[in-house]
Amino acid sequence: MPRPILATVHADALQHNLARARHFAPDARVWAVVKANAYGHGIERCFDALRSADGFALLDLAEAERLRALDWRGPIHLLEGVFEPRDLELCSRLHLWHTVHCTEQIDWLAAHKTQVPHRIFLKLNSGMNRLGFTPAAFRSAWARLNALPQVDEISLMTHFSDADGARGIAHQVAAFEAATADLPGERTLCNSAAILRHAKLALRGAQSLSADWVREGIALYGSAPDFPEKRVSDWDLQPAMTLSSRVIGTQTLQAGDTVGYGSTFTAEGPMRIGVVACGYADGYPRHAPTGTPVLVDGVRTRLIGRVSMDMITVDLSSVPSAGIGAEVVLWGRASSSSGEVLPIDEVASSAGTISYELMCAVAPRVPFSST
Repeated sequence: MPRPILATVHADALQHNLARARHFAPDARVWAVVKANAYGHGIERCFDALRSADGFALLDLAEAERLRALDWRGPIHLLEGVFEPRDLELCSRLHLWHTVHCTEQIDWLAAHKTQVPHRIFLKLNSGMNRLGFTPAAFRSAWARLNALPQVDEISLMTHFSDADGARGIAHQVAAFEAATADLPGERTLCNSAAILRHAKLALRGAQSLSADWVREGIALYGSAPDFPEKRVSDWDLQPAMTLSSRVIGTQTLQAGDTVGYGSTFTAEGPMRIGVVACGYADGYPRHAPTGTPVLVDGVRTRLIGRVSMDMITVDLSSVPSAGIGAEVVLWGRASSSSGEVLPIDEVASSAGTISYELMCAVAPRVPFSST
């Protein structure tokens, strides 16, 4: 039989989480952000569940081709735009909408020979200081694009740096309003954190700043963008991925016994431990410490000792009946009748990272299924 590790993608959770974005931004259209192979979930595995999205947003031209091969005929937005002039040919052929964030991309468009004018999202650097035109340069960039026959409609966008934290979005909203005042075109500002936390600010005024589109990324996959201040349960989000395995061996320890490489865990008294078929070669974080939560047969317990390439060890003290074959959920939903959920945010936090990294790091050797 195959090694008993499995990543399961839950279509019902994806549909539910998409509906949550519509709940918080009811007048906006929703981009389902599927960059990085749908945050590690797999574009093909997620597509049917996300067909009701108004469009898909991503970075990679090959991923855009995969969506078109799935017979998606709606909008696809390249969030970082094109990376070289010849990419514009594929944008024309696949009818891709794309971001323009620098003068070089405008130059490429000006030299591009096409019979199909392009739909552009002109990006403002409103304070993130990654991609985008500064407020001082934004209007001249808009004027250049507006004069090009290669350009059809110009939409306006920015990206928030602190929507998940105390600083919030007000300073960037003000910069966006000032830079785009009186300019025509649809707007897209809100990422997951802004959709959930700042709907009133982002939806105010005659020109809705959620604007005509919101971009749901991490929340779509069932992670709270502002964890630990808020948990997925606070936003009524559901985990879209479960990473599960099985206990493949057990040991009984006595006080003073150690576990794993480096003997980083020492038993304080008699205890049972389970050995689980999962390790850093599967994408589980090697730096996850003793105490990182896991579920065994739907019961919350903890990782102990050091993560190795193919195995971890877990404390079975709270699950005395668990033996070989017991289900272990590394994150996501238990299949037991308890329906216990272990949020990926908690695992990531214990390991000193974020849920995005864990989702995207699931290794190719891990088989996937869909429900």
